[in-house]
Amino acid sequence: MLLLLALCLGLPLCAESLEEAQRWGDTSEQVGLRVPRQLRLLQRLKTKPLMTEFSVKSTIISRYAFTTVSCRMLNRGSEDQEIEFLMQIPAAAFITNFTTLIGDKVYQGEITEKEKKNGDKVKEKRNKTTEDNGEKGTETFRASVLIPSKDKAAFFLSYEELLQRRLGKYEHVISVRPQQLVGRLTVEVNVLESSGITLLEVLPLRNSRQKGSGRAEDDTGPPPSTVINQNETFAKVIFKPSVVQQARIAQNGILGDFIIRYDVNREQSIGDIQVLNDYFVHYFAPKDLPPLPKNVVFVLDSSASMVGTKLRQTKDALFTILHDLRPQDHFNIIGFSNRIKVWKDHLVSVTPNNIRDGKVYIHHMSPTGGTDINGALQRGIQLLNNYVAHNDIEDRSVSLIIFLTDGKPTVGETHTLKILNNTKEAARGQVCIFTIGIGNDVDFKLLEKLSLENCGLTRRVHEEEDAGSQLIGFYDEIRTPLLSDIRIDYPPSLVEQATRTLFPNYFNGSEIIIAGKLVDKKMDRLHVQVTASNSKKFVILKTDVPLGPQKAGNDVTGSARPKGDSEEDPNHLERLWSYLTVKELLSSWLQSDDEQEKERLRQKAQTLAVSSRFLTPFTSLKLKESSLQMSKLEDSHGVSAATGPGTVMQSLQGSSAQPGSALKKPYNPKIKVSKTSADGDPHFVVDFPLSKLTVCFNIDGQPGDILRLVSDHAGSGVTVNGALIGAPAPPNGHKKQRTYFRVITILVNKPERSYLEITPHRVILDGGDRLVLPCNQSMVVGSRGLEVSVSANANVTVTIQGTTAFVILIHLYKKPAPYQRDHLGFYISNSKGLSGNCHGLLGQFLNQDASLAEEPAGLSRNTTSSPFPKAAEGSDTVLQLKGHRVPVVWKQRKIYNGEEQIDCWFARNAAQLLDGEYKDYLAAHPFDSDTVFGLGVARGL
Repeated sequence: MLLLLALCLGLPLCAESLEEAQRWGDTSEQVGLRVPRQLRLLQRLKTKPLMTEFSVKSTIISRYAFTTVSCRMLNRGSEDQEIEFLMQIPAAAFITNFTTLIGDKVYQGEITEKEKKNGDKVKEKRNKTTEDNGEKGTETFRASVLIPSKDKAAFFLSYEELLQRRLGKYEHVISVRPQQLVGRLTVEVNVLESSGITLLEVLPLRNSRQKGSGRAEDDTGPPPSTVINQNETFAKVIFKPSVVQQARIAQNGILGDFIIRYDVNREQSIGDIQVLNDYFVHYFAPKDLPPLPKNVVFVLDSSASMVGTKLRQTKDALFTILHDLRPQDHFNIIGFSNRIKVWKDHLVSVTPNNIRDGKVYIHHMSPTGGTDINGALQRGIQLLNNYVAHNDIEDRSVSLIIFLTDGKPTVGETHTLKILNNTKEAARGQVCIFTIGIGNDVDFKLLEKLSLENCGLTRRVHEEEDAGSQLIGFYDEIRTPLLSDIRIDYPPSLVEQATRTLFPNYFNGSEIIIAGKLVDKKMDRLHVQVTASNSKKFVILKTDVPLGPQKAGNDVTGSARPKGDSEEDPNHLERLWSYLTVKELLSSWLQSDDEQEKERLRQKAQTLAVSSRFLTPFTSLKLKESSLQMSKLEDSHGVSAATGPGTVMQSLQGSSAQPGSALKKPYNPKIKVSKTSADGDPHFVVDFPLSKLTVCFNIDGQPGDILRLVSDHAGSGVTVNGALIGAPAPPNGHKKQRTYFRVITILVNKPERSYLEITPHRVILDGGDRLVLPCNQSMVVGSRGLEVSVSANANVTVTIQGTTAFVILIHLYKKPAPYQRDHLGFYISNSKGLSGNCHGLLGQFLNQDASLAEEPAGLSRNTTSSPFPKAAEGSDTVLQLKGHRVPVVWKQRKIYNGEEQIDCWFARNAAQLLDGEYKDYLAAHPFDSDTVFGLGVARGL
């Protein structure tokens, strides 16, 4: 799931090293304490908390990222210890849940309204959480708990964010800084984009700014141990370094930022519009447009505090930026301290001589005096207004101020509110101000409001070696304006509560995102119109977007946030709309000076944030102790990337069942298995009981493919998909590779939504509750008409409403050969509950019958009772099925772990048996319930 790091304070040694060191320490003690300093150090290290696991799982669906961080700690000391959990998260993200396990006690997080007087800090001694500013673009989440001696604790943190497109790419940053070597360290990111992924790259670990950070031996590509699997619409990235690999990067366990960048396919000039369950999102990012001319004034702080590296790096960056100006642009330069120093009394065109003279002027700037922010801004805006007013400009252009400072106003007007009012009144919405704050002493809130109120952006730049490149990178985001005065309209009778629809500028490589609610459910089309200015012309774009049918089955986020008893399943578009709406309300509240208006905005933002479970300045996070005893479930580790840890804990509490009632006494049932199955390489078997025929065929898929086995979402609400894993073929075989099912996923949509993810080692049941069941223990779980029975290391039986049953066989190898993988087999035990329209590789045959068109002499019609004579193996026999005539031959095949042998008619060419083509049976993601036969890959989410 995206992804960030948790800073859990602990010992920078792995468990094995500590045990070895302790054994050595005990021996030294017996021979007279010859090395007391080392022993004292070992004794201190022994009592430090040990991190046993650190994992981050992030799922990005249409640019919206759901991220879960989990960290497990062990107090090895003889006394109770307070342990602190720290986690850097993106500044734009909202925390949605935090849960702590201490021993067998659960402390569940709850997002509530913040009381104005008391603030949002939790006052309980055992559990407290706070937030403060962290590194650039991040905030630090902190939580401290008291762990009893020899006991353990686990932390689960969930957050969500909308990824912003910059320089043509989305960037997802996960902070991985456990501060010690971890036995199990995993980062997993899943990217699902229905419009198609056009670019995906994993960057080298970005070094931490903190002391002790390391650098990998190979710093030119993805970090060591990174595995990337990708198809047209889905990508999975896993970073799982061993302890040795972690030590090579950083001996003390501090790693850095794990970064993924990607972009999506864009075909329509009006953008990509997605609709799901009465919500829509419009992604607008046009390309191949001529750039608009820029009128830009660079306003640079040259006060005494800029002395040294800050001013030198600023100058170097501006030299590069000046060379990047286009011939149609116009520019000027202002340096300010306690005096305002203007290079020219008007804007000048971009010529080689002007660029050279501008560089000379910047070069001779020297730091001195105070900081007159108000005067510098007023002079810059005046230059731009005069240029536009007194020049006959045929082309439409964009007026910008790039304002850079490292301090607070100390000269001239120093009152923040007056500076903001003066600037807004002078700019009149015609000048966009982009602010850059350098260092820690800057008044960042002032710069943020200056940009918010004047159609700009703001960035914080730290005093470090790459400050110059950060300045250039920020300029690159705004160097190419393509459109101005953008307005996006939807029919007011059809759309309500749309987010912002007016935008002053659109810069190349960025993206405009609008979300809203649909109110007229009878409408089958959504009319969209975009108007904007581009160079010498006025641009109008129109389109009609089909609205139906909207399929809730596409919601792979499942219960990404805990649901109340009366809530429907949320979807990612609803979450995205809530996220954008809260962000815009917070921005409006920050800009407003009217107390009544601010209170109205605060209450509106607070109400939506509480219902969406977003931690904001107007909400607080409180921890409440649950009476649930964790039993064995706490030991099952790992959280599905499709859901967050909030639902893990919510399910453990149980919304409808009493604590502990979900698990019954283990038992090992005798499973009745039909022949209709997909197992092994995989081999498919279909049983036709009416004609007493059994047909078999093989599918040679590709590793990473997700096959549709049963598709009955519109009928019974049941979908079964299987994900393939690859292995080398056995020696001397005709195949180049083998494939096996590594994951079976089952989506049950009626009467309520439930998700099942089954691997050879665990079962994740995610519905109103969420359970993670190990496959090495026998147990039965029942919930909402769904029963899951696990027979230890043998099979998993899933029964739906008592009328549909599937058996998933678990194939494990103690010492696997190179061509063997732990895998699953899928068997349909009862299909009565599936509808007549059921489809999929197996589902399409369930309501059909087959017959033999011609049979060799002497063959019994009952092909399941006696083997076919060897003399007839080469005979031509034709099977009639669903209008197909398929040549078949006689075969014997073993199923159910080789315990049962069947006779079947084998179709060498499986494509002749199936509807459509192989690609029609490829799912876009594990819980994809769409089925498109004959039209290519499944669509939608």
